[in-house]
Amino acid sequence: MSGNASDSGVHSLAKCASKTVTPFTAPHRRAIFSARGLTKSYGTGETAVHALAGVDLDLYAGELIVLLGPSGSGKSTLLNHLGALDLPTSGSLHYGDMDLAHARESDLTQFRRRNVGFVFQLYNLIPSLTARENVTLITEIASRPMKAEAALKLVGLEDRMDHFPSQLSGGQQQRVAIARAIAKKPDVLLCDEPTGALDIRTGITVLEAIARVNREMGALTVIITHNATIGQMADRVLHLSDGRIVREIINETRLPASALAW
Repeated sequence: MSGNASDSGVHSLAKCASKTVTPFTAPHRRAIFSARGLTKSYGTGETAVHALAGVDLDLYAGELIVLLGPSGSGKSTLLNHLGALDLPTSGSLHYGDMDLAHARESDLTQFRRRNVGFVFQLYNLIPSLTARENVTLITEIASRPMKAEAALKLVGLEDRMDHFPSQLSGGQQQRVAIARAIAKKPDVLLCDEPTGALDIRTGITVLEAIARVNREMGALTVIITHNATIGQMADRVLHLSDGRIVREIINETRLPASALAW
């Protein structure tokens, strides 16, 4: 992404000297995620690793957010906290009225099952099951699922429903993974490097599927990537470094995935 805001159609909030950014607030909207002073440390003493070092963050329904930063910046750790796959060392993290930092494990399990869809770089499909059957596995445990066929159609795979993973390209397998994640009708879709193993053309097809889900289902969508170009399709881009959000870019106009080039 160009560093010139006038060229990229975005404007950047100034970086503070302490490397913290005042959380974005949307007038008349209530944040569905709210974090204040969020930290995550591994180990103790001088050898402790601070994966998150005081994150303040508000995320809103229907947004498409891109998290950018080098390896070790805290992107995946933050995503894991939003998905209740990990718990903070200190600070607060709320999903609506739910205190994710202090909830019981049984409540976190229900939160992950009902509210969050996960998409990872590795597709994690069951090779002996068709695309339809891979998605159906999720619909059987969800409380308000859509039909597997509808989820696959939403990602453009209506003609590949009865194919096995070995009969699908990498991009098609990733779209099955997206269909599996959205079949439970989640309020939040968390994507960890969803195009990391794909070529440009295939990656754009996958991003188009994610953008369509965000647009048509209204799910808050968070994408981790090393590719700054992908930030042009987001409402906001959050740059992380050393466990902190150090820069925020707000796109006045989101580009369609088909317009991206890298």
